[in-house]
Amino acid sequence: MELHCGICLVRPWRESDAAAITPHANDRDVWLNLRDRFPHPYRTADAVEYIRSVASQRPLVSFVIVVGDDPAGGIGLRLGEDIERRSAEIGYWIGRAYWGRGITTAAVRAVTTYAFASLDLLRVFALPFTDNAASVRVLEKAGYVREGVLRSSAIKAGQVRDQYLYAAVRPNGVGAVAV
Repeated sequence: MELHCGICLVRPWRESDAAAITPHANDRDVWLNLRDRFPHPYRTADAVEYIRSVASQRPLVSFVIVVGDDPAGGIGLRLGEDIERRSAEIGYWIGRAYWGRGITTAAVRAVTTYAFASLDLLRVFALPFTDNAASVRVLEKAGYVREGVLRSSAIKAGQVRDQYLYAAVRPNGVGAVAV
């Protein structure tokens, strides 16, 4: 499965991506806007371990963002359970060399469309930190709507942080959404 986004390609991870992704992932400014389960410093062994952990997942929910031939970042869905089984949280990151070029927006649009069409989801949401203007812009350009603010909802690098709640939903719970 490959999602061609014009400016980038979104595809499943390959073990051969590990060495190339490590320099992009081992950036403190990237890490500061991600969950703590994303290690810092980030080593090639971390990439290999992660890629192996998602290689056999079904359905496919974790992908590499490729620009040209360069693995440049990652994007994935965390599927909901129980009463939230038709929703998922989307998370993403891209290396500093690719910031501000519309790549992440294209990848978010493509994975959101995939989520609705192939995974039969009704809702995809994101929780960016409120001070992460770049991520907010990505979501808004990708068609997500801000639904609220989660005050003092996270701790990152020892700092209490607020998060926004952004979501894209399928209209009337059926069909694909335009993102």
